[in-house]
Amino acid sequence: MRLLTRNEILASLSSGDPDSLFLDPVLSDDQIGSISVDLRLGYDFSVSILTRRAAIEPFPADNVKKRGIQSYFQETRRRLGERFVLYPHQVVLSTTVEFLALPKNIYADISIRSSYGRLGIGVSTSMQPGWRGTVPLELFNHGNTPIEMVVGSCVCQARFYEIDQAADYVGAGAGRKYYGTVRPAVSKADHDEELAHLDRMGQSA
Repeated sequence: MRLLTRNEILASLSSGDPDSLFLDPVLSDDQIGSISVDLRLGYDFSVSILTRRAAIEPFPADNVKKRGIQSYFQETRRRLGERFVLYPHQVVLSTTVEFLALPKNIYADISIRSSYGRLGIGVSTSMQPGWRGTVPLELFNHGNTPIEMVVGSCVCQARFYEIDQAADYVGAGAGRKYYGTVRPAVSKADHDEELAHLDRMGQSA
């Protein structure tokens, strides 16, 4: 495994090979650093909200006790250049402006840019080989002050790693819950197969 450099990233992005990196739109070559690519905050947000329920309950999808996880989030949209306020200790799901497609021998780590990390904003995720979609961002304000974020600003960065053998994210067994998404997607933990097994075990105990 090795980290791709700027020249390798540029060469892959400009290649016509369908098994190369694809990232669109790249508004400026300045987004591409020596070992990373800056990504921009997208337009759509799913904001965590308080409800009268005591907790989010990720029961299996067919469980009658279940309240949909989506009901604990509220969707909103901003235009390019508009502000979005991230409040302390709040989870907000968003995406990047850019659509990313990874070849089967490349995976990506996504992290917050240091300028935003120093404000208390956290984001951390990884995209497996073969991923397609806008990059999901799980934003969290670790500080005690609300922070205004500007839609379209470079808030995070991607590092791309080449692995020794190709891996097929799409065809690697279980169905992929977030593959190909272009808008924020709430947790689908209630679709995890082991929850159904554990729920049946609990009911029979």
